[in-house]
Amino acid sequence: MKNKNITLTLLLFFSLAVATVAQNSKPFVIPELKEWKGAQGTFSINEQTRIVCQEKNPELEHIAGLLAQDYRTMFGKQLAVAHGKAANGDILLRIRKDNKMPHEGYSIAIGKQLIVTAPEAIGVYWATRSLLQMAEQNEERSLPCGQIKDYPDYAVRGFMLDCGRKFIPLEFLKDYVRIMSYYKMNTFQIHLNDNAFHRFYNWDFTKTYSAFRLESDTYPGLAAQDGFYTKQEFIDLQKLAEAHFVDIIPEIDVPAHSLAFTQYKPEIGSRKYGMDHLDLFNPETYRFVDGLFKEYLEGDEPVFRGKRVHVGTDEYSNKDQEVVEKFRYFTDHCIRYVESFGKQACVWGALTHAKGETPVKSDNVVMSAWYNGYADPAEMIKQGYQLISIPDGLLYIVPAAGYYYDYLNTKHLYENWTPVHIGKSVFEEKHPAVLGGMFAVWNDHAGNGISTKDIHNRVFPAMQTLAVKMWTGKNTGMPYAEFNTQRKSLSEAPGVNQSGRIGKKPGLVYQQEIVAPNQTLPHREVGNSYEVSFDLNGQTEKRGTELFRSPDAVFYLSDPVSGLMGYARDGYLNTFHYSVKNENIKVKIAGDSVSTRLYINDKLIENKDITRKYFNAGKDSMNYVRTLVFPLEKSGDFKSSVTHLKIYQK
Repeated sequence: MKNKNITLTLLLFFSLAVATVAQNSKPFVIPELKEWKGAQGTFSINEQTRIVCQEKNPELEHIAGLLAQDYRTMFGKQLAVAHGKAANGDILLRIRKDNKMPHEGYSIAIGKQLIVTAPEAIGVYWATRSLLQMAEQNEERSLPCGQIKDYPDYAVRGFMLDCGRKFIPLEFLKDYVRIMSYYKMNTFQIHLNDNAFHRFYNWDFTKTYSAFRLESDTYPGLAAQDGFYTKQEFIDLQKLAEAHFVDIIPEIDVPAHSLAFTQYKPEIGSRKYGMDHLDLFNPETYRFVDGLFKEYLEGDEPVFRGKRVHVGTDEYSNKDQEVVEKFRYFTDHCIRYVESFGKQACVWGALTHAKGETPVKSDNVVMSAWYNGYADPAEMIKQGYQLISIPDGLLYIVPAAGYYYDYLNTKHLYENWTPVHIGKSVFEEKHPAVLGGMFAVWNDHAGNGISTKDIHNRVFPAMQTLAVKMWTGKNTGMPYAEFNTQRKSLSEAPGVNQSGRIGKKPGLVYQQEIVAPNQTLPHREVGNSYEVSFDLNGQTEKRGTELFRSPDAVFYLSDPVSGLMGYARDGYLNTFHYSVKNENIKVKIAGDSVSTRLYINDKLIENKDITRKYFNAGKDSMNYVRTLVFPLEKSGDFKSSVTHLKIYQK
């Protein structure tokens, strides 16, 4: 009997162990799923799979259409969209009221059918992002059976991009809308004006670079000539964001960081505090600022479409109490003026720095809490502000500047940070006054050679990491090392490849025996760590002769200025000390996130790494970056012969 009991116990233990092993483990997605209950088996998406809207609903139909479009973009197969009852093998989308589920939350039941349920359309959309991420991690497009319940800890999950000091092309902004939505980041703040540091311009404000990036009819000529968005382009960008459940917060930064406005209209600049400051004692300043905001806020179809508008109000002088009180008055004025158009006003935190008696409206005002010395978070909450956590000491990227971060410390953030950590102030998780968080890119050093590809290289790993921390909060279930490995298996977003990845494996990723002039190649570009090599039967080329180009860059056989080999991107031209002659040579160009190198016959000709630019007789300097995501989309109109093209990705 004793042996029989032992045998039964072992069999029961073994059966339980097998059953436990058979349950599917939690699938990897970004942000991490809140709740998972594994089952057995898989659900495979195939040609027969339909996306079924259970009821006639324009929002559901929109989401179903996006899912079908994204699936085709990513995997090359078209899924049909239908209405009514789902069959086995179908994906069913439905909206059901659920008072216990947060408004962005959703549930997914994966079995013979895949059933998505959410209280609102936005939750259904976020669910489809999880499905696509799961599907892209295996060639069979199979998903593990089980139950998902997912919802965010924080309502605002955002990113801010400085487009003032560096023009960011519209297509990049559109790609970032798609990237953000793929990782359930829902708030994109676009910083529309700013200026460089005048120490790099011989301390002369009249010569210091500044820019406002939006077309203006009220003030013709105000928009920067080296790059701006038309009003219609900006409207269309916001519509794209709305379609992907991303809120755009446009920011016009006043009364500091305002050199673009004072260069346009010098009489509103402050002689006392600097021409990058508006003169707050001049009535014309208020007329100018009101006119600018009015242009984008008035009417039934305003240019600024979203619910929030950011009015700046940071880093103004507090040299004397008189100007502090005037700054507080101006801040209150801007808040109330924006609110008069039905918008919620957002401000940078500056009211500890500008402590005074003049009242500033706080009710229903959102404050970007960036530095506790400028605005003490506890005091701002006490005054009634809602906070977005964007602490500069943790979440500011200033590319190649040598201060703040070139790349965020994603390990520290993943393991330690949530939005209630604002500098040294820490509140309880999901504090009702902390709406959520953001991270930021500030292009402080205008003219430093940084490209949008360099920005993306810095932002994307931070985006993936912080998406987790703003959605999942502190209760992450995966060690950072594992997360950091697995995150690289996911694409940037459907149809987006800013990194220029060719496939997902290292090594030889493309080759072509002969490259003819004016030929279209199958890949737009190659980035990260790469080598591009080819044999060149060189001929004397006219200046400006291109080897390859993409929408973002050109590689020259003979650059348009000096006839040297070189490359241009983002308005910067870099050349190597080598010109093509009548010769047979082997050419190799190697690049990474730091440098671009030219080899001729396996000999290094020049390494274009980070160098220094000097100003004011060498008293001031900045880093100058010369990277290249190598263009491949179209070959140039060259006379030389290009053969044995090989592209390696490391």
